[in-house]
Amino acid sequence: MATFLHRIGRFAFRRRWLVVLLWTIVLGALGAGAAHSTGPANSGISLPGTESQRAFDLLEDKFPAANAEGASARVVIQAPENQKIGGPDHRAAVETILKDLKASSSHVSLVSDPFSAKAVSPDGATAYTQVTYNVASTDLTDADHAGLDKALEKGRDEGLTVEASGNALSPPSESHSAEAIGFALAAVIMFLTFGSLIAAGLPLVTAVVGVGVSLTAITALGATFNLNSSTSALASMLGIAVGIDYALFIVSRYRSERAEGRDAEEAAARATGTAGSAIVFAGVTVVIALAGLAVVNLPILTAMGLAAAGAVVVAVLVAVTLVPALLGFAGERVLGRRGGERVLGRRGAAPRPSRAAKGEATIGRRWISYVLRRPVRVLVVAVVALAALALPATQLKLGLPDDGSKATSSTQRKAYDILSESFGPGFNGPLTVTVDDPEPAATRDTTTGMGASIADLPGVARVSPAAFNRAGDTAIINVIPKSGPSSDATKELVADIRSLAHENHSATGARTMVTGTTALNIDISDKFSAAIMPYLALVVGLAFLVLILVFRSVLVPIKAALGFLLSVLAALGSLVAVFQWGWFKDLVGLDQSGPIMSLMPILLVGIVFGLAMDYQVFLVTRMREAYVQGADARTAIETGFRHSAKVVTAAALIMISVFAGFIGSQEPMIKSLGFGLAVAVALDAFVVRMTIVPAALALLGKRAWALPAWIDRVLPDVDIEGEKLREKVPPEEVPANVSV
Repeated sequence: MATFLHRIGRFAFRRRWLVVLLWTIVLGALGAGAAHSTGPANSGISLPGTESQRAFDLLEDKFPAANAEGASARVVIQAPENQKIGGPDHRAAVETILKDLKASSSHVSLVSDPFSAKAVSPDGATAYTQVTYNVASTDLTDADHAGLDKALEKGRDEGLTVEASGNALSPPSESHSAEAIGFALAAVIMFLTFGSLIAAGLPLVTAVVGVGVSLTAITALGATFNLNSSTSALASMLGIAVGIDYALFIVSRYRSERAEGRDAEEAAARATGTAGSAIVFAGVTVVIALAGLAVVNLPILTAMGLAAAGAVVVAVLVAVTLVPALLGFAGERVLGRRGGERVLGRRGAAPRPSRAAKGEATIGRRWISYVLRRPVRVLVVAVVALAALALPATQLKLGLPDDGSKATSSTQRKAYDILSESFGPGFNGPLTVTVDDPEPAATRDTTTGMGASIADLPGVARVSPAAFNRAGDTAIINVIPKSGPSSDATKELVADIRSLAHENHSATGARTMVTGTTALNIDISDKFSAAIMPYLALVVGLAFLVLILVFRSVLVPIKAALGFLLSVLAALGSLVAVFQWGWFKDLVGLDQSGPIMSLMPILLVGIVFGLAMDYQVFLVTRMREAYVQGADARTAIETGFRHSAKVVTAAALIMISVFAGFIGSQEPMIKSLGFGLAVAVALDAFVVRMTIVPAALALLGKRAWALPAWIDRVLPDVDIEGEKLREKVPPEEVPANVSV
């Protein structure tokens, strides 16, 4: 592997104009394809194999008109305190609001009258109207959104409280400030790490190229492969993360090779051969983690995982081809002023030794010395600390965000709270019960019996009269729970109704199913909960095999997997404490605590596993490289840590900065994702990889690198340490104290 990548690196350095031209052509061709494509589809979420999905499919077949994909908005109107919305003055104002809503857009097809539809609260203070559009929400224009906002504002001018929810409202403005801040911090961190603007900017440039190729490919192929519009989100996040990391490691290794006295071309080739080998295998582990998302059997998540895996593959290709080509253009400027003086000398003077070469105690050297002196104490403290952080994860409660989790200043949250107070907590999470039977007469009798049985359940607030389709073989019963959508009581009610349905099916043969947004959220949460362990087993198992191949050891991969599990569980525990329990929620700007987003554990495992294995491979590969070259176990740990700790620290700080920028988002889902990823990367990089890993290796000694003979005979020699390169091209004569 190292020899093959060495040839690629040398070719890219020598033919840098050709390499840049080829990447430009690829980006241009994909950009042209994206410009002429309809883009990713906006298909809804489907849950194959779940009852709620089967019920949705049934409704789409039996009630096609009721399942039109037109946008809608529910406008809530409330009278001032101690007044009735149906009073003479307020009733006239409500009628004016209805007229304004009807005139707000040419796409409005229906505005319901709350008085005739009996959509008035029991206390008479609140009413709501349903606004229906004849086009999908994605087809509404800015003028349509502005018209709706203007109608709401005019109603408020009448002295009424007017709020709204639904997909017809203006989508939240997408701010890219988090990405901009993250890129700015990344540039600063890399400049402080390398002391060169060129070295700092090169990973950013290549990351942008890689993400650009990935996103244009997703857009160009979106319609062909029916990709959902959300597939680009994870691809962008992972593309930036690994793109910067991979380029960072090659640039760092290039500077190290130059410091050992090699010329620019050979340094670029060797950096690609050694660091590039680590990048390839790190990329393989990330691809395994992302492609493994398919085990959840959620089409949208499978598409997200495969698209992100493609972005990682692109990042690997960019790192081993475009990075060495750009190093050829950068010349000595990538070394920085001090680095260049050390390598080239200044005006004929002898090269200046680095701080490490002069024996000065850097922070990294002091830390690794402390860890190796007291490995047991360090290991116990680190593991206990992570275990303590992980304890809240035992109380993890999954759910999907709704209007009740939005910022208290949003109109959706205000409408949610008003409806909950006026009509009851369950009004915001109605359940839809379907009953179907081949015999229309039997369906009517069965539906009547089911409606009465459901109404007798303790958690039910109200059951609406059944609505039948034209054929009379299918009915819909709307059920309003007494509890809120994310309440455990509502989940128990869904289970009770499904239990009744099972008994009814055994007695009559009719099929009864529960669906609706609330039931769908419950099924999604259950599906993710059931998929976590198979997903972990698949990802960790396959990655374990890859790491055995990389490190030619059994104990090192086991330690890597256990350390990853510790960091992920600790991050989940931190998420539960802050976002579910509400601890320190004001510090992250969280208005209301609640269940953790259902996708969070799976996404956290996939993303953090990829980044964790990056750090594991780059850090431990340098340790094994030193060990293979003849160093004893302790010296190998020190040597590998000294060479890799600085750049791993920079990579981790960059990722933490990027992810932490999303904590400022107004969307709780984005806020929690940014928080969870930032915490997970911080814990994995600094507590696991830079503390637990060297401490465990110190205790294991030579046993860490042992491999049973029969496994050694079976495994191919991938030469990730570049041993064949050292045999093929010996290093030039250089002063021993030269270092960058």
